[in-house]
Amino acid sequence: MKKLKVICFGEVLFDNFPTHSKIGGAPLNVSLRLQSYGVDVSTISSVGDDVDGKKIIKYLNSCGVNTDGIQVSSNYGTGQVNVVLNDKGVASYDIAYPVAWDKILPINIYENQLKETDIFIYGSLACRDNTSSTTLKQLLEIAKYKVFDVNLRAPHYTKKLILELMQHANFVKFNDDELYEVAEYLGSKYNSMEQTIVFVAQQTQTETICVTKGAYGAVLYHQNIFYYNSGYRIKVLDTVGSGDSFLASVIYKLFNGEGPQAAIDFGCAVGAMVAKSEGANPIFTKQRINKFMNP
Repeated sequence: MKKLKVICFGEVLFDNFPTHSKIGGAPLNVSLRLQSYGVDVSTISSVGDDVDGKKIIKYLNSCGVNTDGIQVSSNYGTGQVNVVLNDKGVASYDIAYPVAWDKILPINIYENQLKETDIFIYGSLACRDNTSSTTLKQLLEIAKYKVFDVNLRAPHYTKKLILELMQHANFVKFNDDELYEVAEYLGSKYNSMEQTIVFVAQQTQTETICVTKGAYGAVLYHQNIFYYNSGYRIKVLDTVGSGDSFLASVIYKLFNGEGPQAAIDFGCAVGAMVAKSEGANPIFTKQRINKFMNP
């Protein structure tokens, strides 16, 4: 089987918890999880010319992620996020601005990388600054198959931006709150999740929509058919990176021809395993995932 090639575009940063710091950012988390499955992954981003920037590049290289597309900025520092967990382990984020990943410049290597790539994954947070936003929109014109990870982090987005980014996507991932917010932008009057998903898919000509529902699993709407997983019972430690690992896992299975049901089951399992572990990128073997799904 041909090795899947993926590029993830956007923020790489340090998540600063009250007691420690961890390397993170949605595109970086997705990259690491895909790489752990043997996918050929590259990251497009920018870090500062500082200690944290060097740590991120060194760490990604050590994990086997291609960092040729990560720029080093002498004008802006590496991204920092202060993470606060509530008593249920659910995170809220204070995201420093402006930082290096806000200033991703268009360079020739990106277009060359994209010509060789099967899937291009992007989110909305990287578009909060005009520089990275402009670069992303240029790349969306070239990319073949586009996955949009809707990541609504107030106040870093606008209705106009989200709808524009959706128009490019073949596959869109929401959480349940994000689905209803975006459906409202499009004029939806529906209350049921299924009707809302179909409405959004039709309005935006999106062939695949995936919605996570926290502890209650997820829904995948693929080629006009719904697939469900009702979740796994776990004790949540922290939810940071759980949705990113879920997305990486669904894409991995879907594009290796294992079918939509296998994809959503696997994605929900890995997302749950991350939520019951500390940090965004715990390492799991395929045997461990299998054991969790089939105890």
